[in-house]
Amino acid sequence: MSRDEIEALQLQRLKDTVQYAYDRVPMYTKKFDDAGVHPSDLKELADLAKFPYTTKEDLRQTYPFGMFAVPMEQVSRIHASSGTTGKATVVGYTERDLDEWAKMVARSMRLSGVKPGTIVHNAYGYGLFTGGQGAHAGAERLGCTVVPISGGQTERQIQLIQDFGPETIMCTPTYLLTIHDAMVAAGIDPTKTSLKTAVLGAEPWTAEMRHELETKMNVNACDIYGLSEVMGPGVAGESCETKDGSHIWEDHFRPEIIDPFSDKVLPDGEHGELVFTSLTKQALPVIRYRTHDLTRLLPGTAREGMRRMGRITGRSDDMIILRGVNLFPTQVEEIALKIPELSPHFQLEISRPDRMDELTVKIERREEFPADACANAGRELGEQIKIHIGSSARIEVAEPGTLARSSGKLRRIYDLRDKEQG
Repeated sequence: MSRDEIEALQLQRLKDTVQYAYDRVPMYTKKFDDAGVHPSDLKELADLAKFPYTTKEDLRQTYPFGMFAVPMEQVSRIHASSGTTGKATVVGYTERDLDEWAKMVARSMRLSGVKPGTIVHNAYGYGLFTGGQGAHAGAERLGCTVVPISGGQTERQIQLIQDFGPETIMCTPTYLLTIHDAMVAAGIDPTKTSLKTAVLGAEPWTAEMRHELETKMNVNACDIYGLSEVMGPGVAGESCETKDGSHIWEDHFRPEIIDPFSDKVLPDGEHGELVFTSLTKQALPVIRYRTHDLTRLLPGTAREGMRRMGRITGRSDDMIILRGVNLFPTQVEEIALKIPELSPHFQLEISRPDRMDELTVKIERREEFPADACANAGRELGEQIKIHIGSSARIEVAEPGTLARSSGKLRRIYDLRDKEQG
């Protein structure tokens, strides 16, 4: 479809979705009324900016099913967040929602080079998390054979990769790195497995991380994007040919980029916070959902009518403000992976030993470099952080394998520790 055809389709579906949400979800009825807008005010795509945002807090306040637009007997499945920072955010799917979701995941996987008839090793977590079951349904829809191993049990993951010979693996980037490290520890050459394609998502990762994984695992690594509140994995997918960002399936979602501080809508090409409106969801329509993911919108390449997302550079709600400087973990990763002696395994710690916040970067050295040769690498990392980010940091080079690993998303930010308050 051409860009004009996509936008014409979006406008019609936007009108239908906004009216549908207003009529069926009391929270949207109230939000629109309080903002002084009505679905009839949506006459062109730019009019979407008149409508209020939806936030994670809205889902928490309507917990568990207050944002569902259909009666429970029409809800075929429920997913939810972990709720570790408050009440879980609950999302529902009708039978048609699940069918459309599977199609979008299959579309994303095919764009990333996954072929029908191949074996897919699915190491995304199953359960209430959308990753495992979303990837599973998409792989089956594409015509693949799925190995539903889920996350964890790394030694068993490796055994099944050796025994079953999958060509594709689906997991988080950091967990694929964990699998690599475990293979090396077991004396297995990670470049000589059956794996050819890695479809990775659920956390931000850099171009340097892609190079690291492709080199170490001998795979083509592509991104897949999604989030539970909007749909799950498959909102956007990356082409194995261009590897230039994930194309958003704009026949199902209308993306916007906003300034996270002023809430102003930004033009294509400018960096800001990604916002989504669903166009075809039945059970849980979302109007202008703030994802907190920081990126930009770019013209389509592999799919000309569909715009691309730039690589996620961080999250507006995970941003560290260190003495007035904004800092994201992905910035540290990008710098560290350019220093040969340092590995991708790191943690950030903010402490307050006196009156000022201080940043400590704990990062493992690579095994092939002796400890005494890594002191200079640590100093270089500190210097590069100062040059490129503008903050001073204390660097601790750790021994290989000493920092905590995760079978899912790797949380690299420690909570603020104020020693004056104990």
